[in-house]
Formats: sequence, C-alpha cells, structure tokens
Amino acid sequence: MAIVTLTTDFGSLYPAAMKGVILTVDPHAHIVDITHSIPHADIRAGAFALYSVVPCFPEGAVHVAVVDPGVGTPRKSIVISSGGQFFVGPDNGLMVPAALRLGDMQVYRITNMELLDKVSATFHGRDVFSRIGAYLSLGMQPEDVGEKTGDYVHLDLGKVELTENSISGEIIYIDDFGNVITNIAGDVVLDRVQFGKTVMVCGADVPFMQTYGLVDKGMLLALIGSHGFFEIAMNQGSAASSLGVKNGDMLNIRFC
Repeated sequence: MAIVTLTTDFGSLYPAAMKGVILTVDPHAHIVDITHSIPHADIRAGAFALYSVVPCFPEGAVHVAVVDPGVGTPRKSIVISSGGQFFVGPDNGLMVPAALRLGDMQVYRITNMELLDKVSATFHGRDVFSRIGAYLSLGMQPEDVGEKTGDYVHLDLGKVELTENSISGEIIYIDDFGNVITNIAGDVVLDRVQFGKTVMVCGADVPFMQTYGLVDKGMLLALIGSHGFFEIAMNQGSAASSLGVKNGDMLNIRFC
C-alpha cells in the first residue's frame, strides 16, 4: 500500500478535493494528513513542518506539499526524489529542506502534460500535484513525469547569529499548543547553556529544561523540542499568546 502525505495551508475544505483526485488515480493509496493548518502563504513554516516529519516515513512515501502563493504564475511545478521518498509541489523551496534531510536529491520539472486533466489557474494542488503524486504512488518514476533540472528555488530555515552571550534566530513555526519553535538547532544552544539554567527570551527570564512538566502549570520554559530545535513553551498554556509573537519574528536568547 502506497503512502501519500499532504501538507498544505488550505484549511478544512480544499484537501478533500485533493484526496478525491488521489483516490481516483490510485484507489489503494493510504493518505496521511501532515497538516493543513500552515499559516497562509508561509512557505518557511510549511518547509519546517515537512522537514520535521519525513524521517518517520518509509521508503516509497510520496509527499504532496502545497503552500503556493505563486499559483498560476510562471513558477515551475516539480518532483523531488531523495532517500527513496518523493516530493511533489511548487518550485518555491517548500520541499527542499525536507528532501535534503533525507540525502542527495534529484529535481524534475513536471512537463508531461498528458498525465494531467484540465488544470485550473488557482488550484494546482488538486489538478497537478495530487494527480502526479498519485501516479508516483502507483510506481511511476520521476523521469516519466518530466525532465531533470538543476534550476530550482533553494530555501533554508533562516540564518542564526551567535555572539559571546547570545544567539539570535527566527520563529519558524508555532504549533497547535502555542509552542514557539525557532530555527536555532538544539546542539547550538547546548554548547552554550546547561539544562536547569536560566536564559532571557523576549525580556523574560526562562528556565531551560528537558521537558514541559518540569515547571509549574502556566510557567514559561525553554527546551529542545522533539524536532531538534530550540523552542519556548508554556506548561499547559500558549507561549505564543503569552509572549505576543508570530511566525517570522526574530528571537534573541541571552545567557544569564
């Protein structure tokens, strides 16, 4: 049974159409929703979501990812092959961090229009990416979908700056618990501070702990999340709401 995952900023309605197309092409596909709650047009947040989960999937998995503010423009549609898995979506960098996490990647521009039906100008997630993803789940190879290319949009998770007493990065994802996830790798923080110490973030002194329950309910804490990045959380509360931050904000950690 082939696995096809979906990652979008589409909310509750439009993913159903994507699933219908996939199941029409491959009735035996096993569809896994990664998330449809990416903030609208936030490509970096979508890239992080995909990056954080792809190692959990088996070889042969097909990831259809659509955060696509450029839909209907001349931006390309691509397939990426990496580590035995496949990625299908717009050429805006969305899938690149996840693909690179799995290993060397090969990129193919979707050019075989015979595989597609009518394509709307505004819903390539349904008309292009879901259909191509379903064909890949049936065993079609990327070379049958289009031509290999070295011309594609790169994306990283943002720059991190280090000084003697601080680390600065960017908030790249706020999860459903209100945890504030940054692009600062955990090992970078662990090189500077030990668990049990205090760091200053957003003007607040926050304990740096291994996990959420080590502080009282309603207290802020800093930790390294399961995804491997530095985050700010609140035990049984929303750190994002408490701090008044959002995706894309810069965040500075100062060591007390």
